[in-house]
Amino acid sequence: MDTAPGTAAHKDPAAPKVSEREAREVAEAAREQGWRKPSFAKELFLGRFRLDLIHPHPLPTGEATRRGEEFLSRLRRFCETRIDGARIERDARIPDDVIDGLRELGALGMKIDPRYGGLGLTQVYYNKALALVGSVSPAVGALLSAHQSIGVPQPLKQFGTQEQKDAFLPRLARHDISAFLLTEPDVGSDPARLATTAVPDGDDYIVDGVKLWTTNGVVADLLVVMARVPKSDGHKGGITAFVVEASSEGVTVEHRNAFMGLRGLENGVTRFHRVRVPAANRIGPEGAGLKIALTTLNTGRLSLPAMCVGAGKWCLKIAREWSAEREQWGRPVARHEAVGAKISFIAATTFALEAVLDLSSQMADEDRNDIRIEAALAKLYGSEMAWLMADELVQIRGGRGFETAESLAARGERGVPAEQLLRDLRINRIFEGSTEIMHLLIAREAVDAHLAVAGDIIDPDKPMADKARAGANAAAFYARWLPRLVAGPGQLPGTYGEFHPSGHPDLAAHLRYVERTSRKLARSTFYAMSRWQGRMETKQGFLGRIVDIGAELFAMSAACVRAEHLRAGGDHGREAYQLADVFCRQSRLRTEELFGRLWSNTDDIDHRIVKGVLSGTYTWLEAGIVDPSSEGPWIADATPGPSARENVHRPIP
Repeated sequence: MDTAPGTAAHKDPAAPKVSEREAREVAEAAREQGWRKPSFAKELFLGRFRLDLIHPHPLPTGEATRRGEEFLSRLRRFCETRIDGARIERDARIPDDVIDGLRELGALGMKIDPRYGGLGLTQVYYNKALALVGSVSPAVGALLSAHQSIGVPQPLKQFGTQEQKDAFLPRLARHDISAFLLTEPDVGSDPARLATTAVPDGDDYIVDGVKLWTTNGVVADLLVVMARVPKSDGHKGGITAFVVEASSEGVTVEHRNAFMGLRGLENGVTRFHRVRVPAANRIGPEGAGLKIALTTLNTGRLSLPAMCVGAGKWCLKIAREWSAEREQWGRPVARHEAVGAKISFIAATTFALEAVLDLSSQMADEDRNDIRIEAALAKLYGSEMAWLMADELVQIRGGRGFETAESLAARGERGVPAEQLLRDLRINRIFEGSTEIMHLLIAREAVDAHLAVAGDIIDPDKPMADKARAGANAAAFYARWLPRLVAGPGQLPGTYGEFHPSGHPDLAAHLRYVERTSRKLARSTFYAMSRWQGRMETKQGFLGRIVDIGAELFAMSAACVRAEHLRAGGDHGREAYQLADVFCRQSRLRTEELFGRLWSNTDDIDHRIVKGVLSGTYTWLEAGIVDPSSEGPWIADATPGPSARENVHRPIP
């Protein structure tokens, strides 16, 4: 096939050549294999509705609440007086004085233990802080999140030595900014092809490679870098995590990236050329880098839905104020059913997203449950639903929703940045695992119990003896499990009666629906595994819908539990019940549609069309346009070597 001049894809010679199977094995080895603690979401996918794991709603301690509320009060004053979101959007840069102010507040150390100079906030209050900051400037929210959720503090907290904590955490709590460097120009969600190397040299490692989309990397002082250590005598090798000083010789920030949204984001391309990193800066053992990254993300992913909740609250505020003010055909637009449905969706979904976030965060703080699936569902559901809410807000605002806040203000109207929110939120469907990758990640965890007992049966490389043993184990497991999917509490009218107090909507009916539907979901998954067996992993459309159904069931459960918690505490209980009821009714419609599409869809014919597109069968359909793209390779050259570009690293004094 002919290639236009200058558009040939670059293949990094340093990148390992791996097969599809090898790539899966690397990803599988990085997973947490065991389930030492209960998981509400895992049980939900298995058809077991464990309401007892989330109800009564877990609560923070009085001291955690006091410290969290006191910090939020100071942070709110700072956001109102010191952060100019319009200026950050206009200048595409967070001013140095804003970062200095965040340092003075202690915001860089929100999640760092007080013994190292941090604030030691709970996950609940850390997320509330991100929602607050993100509402005035998503770019500032992203800076704080990348620094603490996936940057140096979190992996050190979980996997660092005491010496590493003593050396780095005080700096990170008070002054230094951190970044996480995994992605490369030709390596995204497939880390088996990671090309950056860390070659042992005495008491050091020599790091070479190029990292892409390094959020905070342009201004960072400390970096978490994932690099491949070659296997050799005395070295296990494998992908390994290191703390690297950004000022080290050989570290060059070659470019500051610009995006459709988050214009203040300090995100770049960083090259490492013979960078000497002390072995003492290695986090964990060699080969543990991906496991460290994935474990860090178990709770780190909650930062994105936190900012999505903040976005939903702002969408609701603007929709309420504008729709009451704007009149069409003799009455406010909110009174027209077409607009009212959008407002109802925004209000109900915001309530549910906050319920999912607070529940997941409090479970993370309590550490009684394994929340790897809950956090992933929160990220997936939050990013998708927030995008829909922002899109509905733009539609409600009409032409003003498409117009920039700066233009609106210049002609004398309130500068409402609805179009900016839409641009800023779009990346959340890609950040920290795209929606498609999250579907596969959650699906893998959801079928873990099945693979544990029957995986060898469908593995073509396993000998017959292993398959026979797996068959016996599977027969025993399914003999116990399958009968429990036939009937359950969701079929009994009086179940969950505490969720239908007098004078309130009936949330018990929705919980009974969740219980019944979780069993239906488990039956559907089992049927699909029986039908497709080893080909199940290729049925990504089916797996995505299974996960989306689970996300809806989790959101309904969280919304009902939150409503009852608020009612019991005398805090807007009646209104919370109304919002939870509306959300569950909307969610049930989406769930039923997803079930219908499990078996009635266009997945197979879509695959045939894709083969035709890639083979050039439909190139005639592309006639009549001019492609405005510039010339150049699809993937930039990432060959290791010295940098030939100016270093645009800009540490904040």
